[in-house]
Parts: sequence; structure tokens; C-alpha cells
Amino acid sequence: MLLLIPGPVQTRPEVRAAMAQDIAPWDRDFQAVYARIRERIVGVAGGTPGVHATLPIQGAGHFVTEAALRTFVPPGGRVLIPMNGAYATRMARLAREAGRDVVTIELPDTRGATAADILPTLEADPSIGTVAMVFNETGSGIVNDAPGIGAAVRALGRRMILDAVSAFGVLPFRMDAHPECDALVFTSGKCLEGMPGIGFAVARIDRAEACAGNAGSWSLDLTDVLAHARRSGWGSIRFTPPVQAIAAFDVALDLYDAEGGQAARLARYRANADALYDGCAALGLRPYLERQHQGPVIVTIHQPADPRFDLMAFVEALKRRGVLISNFWNTTAPTMRIGAIGALTPDDMRHAVGAIGETLAELLPRAA
Repeated sequence: MLLLIPGPVQTRPEVRAAMAQDIAPWDRDFQAVYARIRERIVGVAGGTPGVHATLPIQGAGHFVTEAALRTFVPPGGRVLIPMNGAYATRMARLAREAGRDVVTIELPDTRGATAADILPTLEADPSIGTVAMVFNETGSGIVNDAPGIGAAVRALGRRMILDAVSAFGVLPFRMDAHPECDALVFTSGKCLEGMPGIGFAVARIDRAEACAGNAGSWSLDLTDVLAHARRSGWGSIRFTPPVQAIAAFDVALDLYDAEGGQAARLARYRANADALYDGCAALGLRPYLERQHQGPVIVTIHQPADPRFDLMAFVEALKRRGVLISNFWNTTAPTMRIGAIGALTPDDMRHAVGAIGETLAELLPRAA
């Protein structure tokens, strides 16, 4: 089965094999693995040891995103979120329900946000202390200009939180070049091709120290994660973690390094996305995004206009041919979401395109 969704992704056998063991999370041997992972993540993020730290939270990306919002935006603090996709909408809800004052900028879901989009609002409202944004929107496949927006935020003396859940390890963003970024958050089961189960924040240590008491939650307090690491060691974990997923993530990081790191993985994913984009277009399907706005993580295609088309029936018929895609859509218009990430190659994408064509011919036969 080819798993073509934007996460959890298809993984290598070596990663899955690492899950097949019983592990005591407070065992000294495992603590060494966990501490090593935290150091390696700072490196992948382009962080600086002693300036940045990896602060994990068990659970899905929403958990660590909410933890970052609670930790780095004070209760009642104003946070600006550019709104051009489903995950920006979710980020806004997380912030509001945490008691933060959310300011939104409505943008189309067919292009990435830029500094020019946010500057007028930031300049007009000095009470906005933080810009929180999604790097890669897996609803449509667009990429927001996080480096450019970060530079604008820095120039105005504001702070930034970056949801890089479906971007980390692939889209370039270095924490050492962005001192305005309090936290970059991501999860284990996306572009680093690990198993799902744990989220990570790469955060500025000084800012975490300065924000103690903001969170209003013990479980979702990144300052407490930092304090625990300092008190009990960087291999120690506050609460029982998904230890098998962490062990698998260590192997996934080895494979990431062996492939060539960020540049090599971006090149493979870009080639995957190009194969999907071009192949689906050749079938007569219409991509949701114009080429210049198409990111490397997910390719979104308009659903056929034929009234006989039913997405769930299509997904199930495609699955019978060994290809699994998302069975829902969250764009402005009805679409199909096809992932380009995971342990997959352009040849896999071309095989998937062939299966898509066969499935369409089965479900939407042309009249004789």
C-alpha cells in the first residue's frame, strides 16, 4: 500500500522495526537516546546549543502548537494569525480557547502569505505582540513565507511562533537566523518520516524562562518541560511518553542524515510533488494551485465536475489498487488531497497516477 497522505507518512522498514521492543522510559539506556534526539533536533532546526532547546510534548501537532501559544503568548495577549487554510483556522481556535486575543488577516487559500500581507496590520496595531503562523498548509499545499515574515516581525520588535508541523526538516528555516522566533513546532510523523505520537518545540531558552507562569496548564507548559530537563536531565521525561515512537524517531533521524538532510529530502519531495502535479494534469484533472504556488508536501486536485463522482467511493476504489489518499478535503472548493511526503519516490508517484487514472475510468466510464 502506498500511503499518500500528509501524515502520518509511509515509513521505512527500519523505522517500523524499532517499534518492536518494550522500553522503560526512565531506563538509563533509553534516557541517553532521548537526550541525543533532543540535541539532534536543535541541529536540524539550525539552532544554537545553549540558546535553543528541544521541548517535547506527547500527542499530535495540535498539542505542541497549543503549548507554544500558551507558553509564549501571555493570557489576554494579542496574537496575529494569517488565515489562508484549515490549520490556520485551527491555530486561531487553539489560541482563543486558551484565552488569547486573536487578530486575523483573511487571505485566499491558493497562495502563501507574505510580509506584505501582515505588515499593515502589525504597523497599525502596536498591541499585537506575536505573529503565529502555519509554515505549510496541508489543506491546499501552499507554503507561507516564514523567513520573510519572520524578518518583518523582527524589524518591528515583535515575536513569532511557527507551526512547522508539516514542514520541519524540509522547508528551510534556521532558528539561529530568526531570533524573533520563540518556538518552532513539529511532530515526529511528518517530513522526518518517523512514527506519530510526539510533538517537539525548538524554543529559545531565554524566552521560555521569561514566560514562566503564562501557560495556565501543567501538561502544556513548555517552561515546565525546560525546568524538568534542567532538574532531572535532558534524557528525562515528565510524563510517560510514546517510547517506541521515540526509539523509531532516532532511526528516522539516522536515515534523514544518510539521505543528505534538508536539501536532499526537499529535492525528493519536490520531485514527488512534480510527478503528481504533472501526472494528474495529464489525466485531465485540474490542480487546485497554480504551479508557482505549489509546495512540495501535498498536491491538491479539484474533484471532477462529473455529478457521478463521489470522493469516498473514489478513495475506496483507489485503495483496492494499493494507493491510499485522504478521504476528506478542507479547501474552499471540493478537492482531493494527495501527499508527496514519506518514504516514497517519484516512481511511486507515477504508479499512483496510473492507479488514479484506472480508478477514474472505472467509476466514471465514458459513454460508448
